[in-house]
Amino acid sequence: MSSKDSTRKTLLVAFCLCVVCSIVVSGTAVILKPRQDANKILDRNKNILQAAGLFNVDINNDDDVMDLFQSFSPRVVDLNEGKFLSTEELDELEIDVQTYDQRLLINDSNYSEALDRGSDMANIKRRVIYPMVYTTEDSAGLDTIVVPINGYGLWGIIYGFIALEGDANTVKGLAFYELKETPGLGAEVRNPRWTALWPGKKIYNEQGDVGIRVVRGQGSGDYQIDGLSGATLTSKGVDNLIRYWMGEDGYGPLLADIREAAGRNF
Repeated sequence: MSSKDSTRKTLLVAFCLCVVCSIVVSGTAVILKPRQDANKILDRNKNILQAAGLFNVDINNDDDVMDLFQSFSPRVVDLNEGKFLSTEELDELEIDVQTYDQRLLINDSNYSEALDRGSDMANIKRRVIYPMVYTTEDSAGLDTIVVPINGYGLWGIIYGFIALEGDANTVKGLAFYELKETPGLGAEVRNPRWTALWPGKKIYNEQGDVGIRVVRGQGSGDYQIDGLSGATLTSKGVDNLIRYWMGEDGYGPLLADIREAAGRNF
């Protein structure tokens, strides 16, 4: 056998192996995608429940999570208008609340927009125009409002949810689910002992301005949260992202409208 024939056979075998492996990998990805999508939704629901103070760490049954989540209604907000979108507006924008994933549209100019440096307190560069929020109601009306938040920490963007009481001012809970912060330092934003400091704090002061702050050292009163020891930049990042998303360029106008409609004062 000549060296050329040997080389051809080697290349042919390598090519066939590549094709077979590609088919196996592609087929596996297709087969597993429904389960991956389901796990993604399940994880999102857990974080929303956690922010709302409804998730118990002892819950390990997926059906229990889904049952608890049934009380939440997904709603899409128009940040530029400061209002919930109607069914007709959702149809016009081709948004299906059951499958809508705002993070996939962050670079789509129809659903997101670039921020100038002066207004980009959270350092996110772009923001979605139509974020998905989650609400629950009781006999008295709106009971819980859970909104997605994100902003730059020390090493990258931090993603999470903050839940408010029906008064659209009192914090019900906070949960971060994706971050690149340093373990034992900035990553402590996920520590239950730190997130337990948030419930009961107020977002807006008596003048209607964003009053909540993550401060250096120990916080006090209705508006201050303890900063994380050894993680000054992450603490500052969380402070910035909360102030951004609760402010005029975030959910501030929507929350003000909710308070006004309910006749609530600070």
